Amino acid sequence: MPQPVVLIAEELSPATIDALGPDFEIRSVDGADRAALLPALADAHAVLIRSATKMDAEAIAAAPSLKVIARAGVGLDNVDIKAATAAGVMVVNAPTSNIISAAELTVGHILSLARHIPAAHASLATGAWKRSSFTGTELFEKTVGIIGLGRIGALIAARLQAFGVNVVAYDPYVTPTRAQQLGVTLLSLDDLLAQSDFVTIHMPKTPETTGMIGAEQFARMKKSAFVVNVARGGLIDEEALYTALTTGEIAGAGLDVFTSEPPKEDGTAYPLLSLPNVVVTPHLGASTDEAQEKAGVSVAKSVKLALEGDLVPDAVNVAGGVIDPFVRPGIALVEQLGQIFTGLAPSALTSLDIEVRGELAAYDVSVYRLAALKGIFTNIVSENVSYVNAPLFAEQRGIETRLIVEADSPLYRNITILRGTLSDGSVLTVEGTLAGTRMVPKVVGINGYEVEVPIERHHVVMRYADRPGIVAIYGQKLGEAGINIAGLQVARPDASGRALSVLTVDSPVPDHLLDEMREAVAADLFRQIELTEV
Repeated sequence: MPQPVVLIAEELSPATIDALGPDFEIRSVDGADRAALLPALADAHAVLIRSATKMDAEAIAAAPSLKVIARAGVGLDNVDIKAATAAGVMVVNAPTSNIISAAELTVGHILSLARHIPAAHASLATGAWKRSSFTGTELFEKTVGIIGLGRIGALIAARLQAFGVNVVAYDPYVTPTRAQQLGVTLLSLDDLLAQSDFVTIHMPKTPETTGMIGAEQFARMKKSAFVVNVARGGLIDEEALYTALTTGEIAGAGLDVFTSEPPKEDGTAYPLLSLPNVVVTPHLGASTDEAQEKAGVSVAKSVKLALEGDLVPDAVNVAGGVIDPFVRPGIALVEQLGQIFTGLAPSALTSLDIEVRGELAAYDVSVYRLAALKGIFTNIVSENVSYVNAPLFAEQRGIETRLIVEADSPLYRNITILRGTLSDGSVLTVEGTLAGTRMVPKVVGINGYEVEVPIERHHVVMRYADRPGIVAIYGQKLGEAGINIAGLQVARPDASGRALSVLTVDSPVPDHLLDEMREAVAADLFRQIELTEV
């Protein structure tokens, strides 16, 4: 069996390749060369990129086997996430790989502004000795305002407190308790701007945050204040910043990111580069050896998981949440139950309840909804089905889904039930559990019939009027055809009425033989279920 193809589109560390392991065919291409990239994607199962490779709708369409796009870094501006989601392609990045590097660079900018380090260096490098021209300010007892108290903001707060500063922050999503733990005082944005000697911004770039520090905000700041942006270009209105710096409205700025990168002469950021009260760096937030290696290794591990058929819980376009080790073994079971459900359904699904009962009720099992939908659609749509686009297939078909979690489970330690309403008005239920210390996946219920059948590749399910000799009838027909019955269970609610047989067979049953068996046993439900590998 050929190995999955992993395409390396930009230079990555040797540790990244090592983290992938020996189970993949590694190929390389210059991702910035469009003419080389598109044909190279034709049989790629994964592509690893940085910022120079553009994975837009055209590139995704050129990669019919693609399962995962991995960005060895934080930003995803060069990936069309909507197109990837529609194609069932997982998108992963390394959101925590550069947080220490970005935090340290921010502190570096603050110190450079406070002590005029770049300007003093440039002056001395020309032979001048102008000590009085570079009198700075101490950080001790100054106020530093952090806009956005996420992972990077929290790291900056911790590092700055060693300087004896007063740290304040604005973040509408952080509780006072969390801020207190970090030794930070929460303020409104206006109060933060008015009180701070240094302001550093660490917000995601959205329509709401673009330009959030502009002329109005600079007017609220102290004339001696400095502003730093090591997050995203465009969070600060660069034209307003230029005006504030040249009119003395604020004292200086430290910038690592720009609206246009690199800043061009005809761009609004360009005039900022020549101002004496500005410290600039060329987007170096993640440019440390440690951050680059962490990013590559992180996404390599995600690619490995994705290509092995596992769910990557922190993929940006998968709403699976963090998966507890106690929850993880049930994911494959629920996906298998989804395939069995589809195999038994006589008409289209209109709504689905995923019921999780037992000890699992104490955990986040939201991933089971994704697994159930993936299993249900695997064998009924022509497109590649993944944890990414399975919810889209449900939405497109108007299928409503609910996740119901209950601690009560009288018969099993844990049980998952798929209960669906079909377009013909009928209701279908399939129940499953992981049994014993070996956690064997089993079907334990079908439409109210109690069974306990280990899930295998091939099953035949039939329901018929209970009478003597039925097992002998289908057993003989399968035996004559050379098809071995590996397992068999017959269930019935009482001694009269209808019985349900669930067979495990070693190989598929031909259609003509299925027809003969259906007629011979007079079954009102007769289905062959062939599971794809999970």
